[in-house]
Amino acid sequence: MKLTSQEEYGLRCLLRLAREGEGGSLTIPKISQKEGISNFYVAKLMRILRRGGLVKSVRGQAGGYELARAADKIVVGEALAILGGRLYDPGFCEEHAGSESFCTHSVDCSVRSLWRAVQQVVDQVLSKTTLKDLLTNEAEMTSWTGHLVKVTPAPVAPPAAPARVCE
Repeated sequence: MKLTSQEEYGLRCLLRLAREGEGGSLTIPKISQKEGISNFYVAKLMRILRRGGLVKSVRGQAGGYELARAADKIVVGEALAILGGRLYDPGFCEEHAGSESFCTHSVDCSVRSLWRAVQQVVDQVLSKTTLKDLLTNEAEMTSWTGHLVKVTPAPVAPPAAPARVCE
């Protein structure tokens, strides 16, 4: 189970817009530049997020995209659902039945119970987390999530060296 690049980059685009504040907008090239994502991919993500009702396009001189609602009204779980979906969906078992028409464990499956429990914990955290919450730094977010679940801070890796540009 992994977050897809669409979910990760889409969330980054939403956070970039949230940093602009209410009424602030950014163009696709500006989001692309600030996040290090191609213009084509940002355009695709903005289309998905606009159709999902999380961003709106703004015309005119200061045009681009802005959040459709305040950052404290956009829940991360909703954003991830629009961008890709859930880690576990009850239909998962039918999709991964193997070579048979139904899974041999469909009547009594301990693995299904595990995935269901994991999804419930993920849903509990994501349903209580807004874009505004994510505008903090990593230490503050780790502290904040500590009241939801026990979180062990990850070791901080040094920043990656900037990519070299050959001329």
